[in-house]
Amino acid sequence: MSSTERATFFVRGRVQGVGFRWWTRARALELGLVGHARNMDDGRVEVVAEGPPSALEQIEELLREQPSTTRRPGSVTSVVRQDASAKGGIAGFVEK
Repeated sequence: MSSTERATFFVRGRVQGVGFRWWTRARALELGLVGHARNMDDGRVEVVAEGPPSALEQIEELLREQPSTTRRPGSVTSVVRQDASAKGGIAGFVEK
């Protein structure tokens, strides 16, 4: 039985206005994660995801991967991860 955890990723680079949030949503749903991806005022994208630790590791690898093997739009220069306890009560993965 795997536990559910929460991770927030702050993604910097050319990640707004290029389909990055849509791509992130698609990958997260494939991995069985719930949460959201949203543009931030400073140009970053915040990705909040809950699910099994292995799925969180996989989404992080996809966010960081250089070059992308999954046709990730835009370009990523850095990813900062913050872990927390899962809050639960989230359904699906949405773009905000």
